[in-house]
Amino acid sequence: MIGTTEIVVIAATGMVLFGASALPKFARSIGQAKKELEKGLKEGAEEEKTTSEKEES
Repeated sequence: MIGTTEIVVIAATGMVLFGASALPKFARSIGQAKKELEKGLKEGAEEEKTTSEKEES
């Protein structure tokens, strides 16, 4: 489990490596990628459900 100390160290390292202005952009892009992944998984599940229903008929 990641604790508070580890999160602080990771954030500080990120600021040193990428700069403070790059971190919000990076976090935003991770959020968008997560949304796209969830959308794709949902579409894939719906497509699989539709395909299995057609095969049963």
